[in-house]
Amino acid sequence: MEKIVIGIDFLDSSINALKHAVSIASKAKCDILMVWVNRPEYHKEVFLFEPEKLPTIIKDKFDALVESYQPELPGNKIDYKMREGKVYKELCQEAIESEADLIIVGTHGSSGFEEFWIGSNANKIVSATDLPVITIRGGIDIKRPLNRIVMPIDSTIETRQKVPFTCKLAKIHDAEIHIVSVYTTRVMAVRERVARYSKQAEKYLEEEDIKCVCEELETDNIARFVIDYAKNVDANLISIMTEQERTTANLWLGPYAQQMVNHSPIPVLSIHSKDLWRSLTGG
Repeated sequence: MEKIVIGIDFLDSSINALKHAVSIASKAKCDILMVWVNRPEYHKEVFLFEPEKLPTIIKDKFDALVESYQPELPGNKIDYKMREGKVYKELCQEAIESEADLIIVGTHGSSGFEEFWIGSNANKIVSATDLPVITIRGGIDIKRPLNRIVMPIDSTIETRQKVPFTCKLAKIHDAEIHIVSVYTTRVMAVRERVARYSKQAEKYLEEEDIKCVCEELETDNIARFVIDYAKNVDANLISIMTEQERTTANLWLGPYAQQMVNHSPIPVLSIHSKDLWRSLTGG
């Protein structure tokens, strides 16, 4: 891992995201790039000062953040950029241009300025990029080390694609991964597939010498039960795919990944599937 891109709007949730990024970057020995996106048409509604003063004000805020957090990354750099346009598009484009490995953003729900604030764009950012994205809500205690990751496994072939990057984060922090087999049906063929995928993930972790705990969940609401499990084991991160099983409950409440990003009090790592990927073992 060489670079992490952070969406910054200077609200508490994005500062939480920055602190989380610093904790990862300090272990991974990588750089951090903070990104703020300018939306001129919102100045009169959002800001109480003249728009022409905005670049100087934002630069001063960024300089203060660099001064505060640079000492935690000796040998690596915290930098910033200001872009203009739609928040989620510009943040994702900057991640591509700067060849980032990971995006981290804070979430805080709808602020009334959905097209402006970073946190209101979290789901759009997750959807618009192929990079892994960690979303973290404001008020989360991010001072703890990343020592326990919950990784649910369902019946979709894509579910295993999160394993390698999750393992990479676990290795950086010497964290323990909880493989959670999620059963949403009594159909034996589907249950056997979940069990097989979980075994493959367990084997991968063993080969990578990563501490592992295996559990099973019976549920019709994956998001709620995974979040409850993660809270019970005091996890620091939940690793999911952006494409998961659809149950009746999920269809009613909204996509599983969106529920996790919006409602999890624990940071969520969202990973996109890759079309040509098949399995960890070739089967």
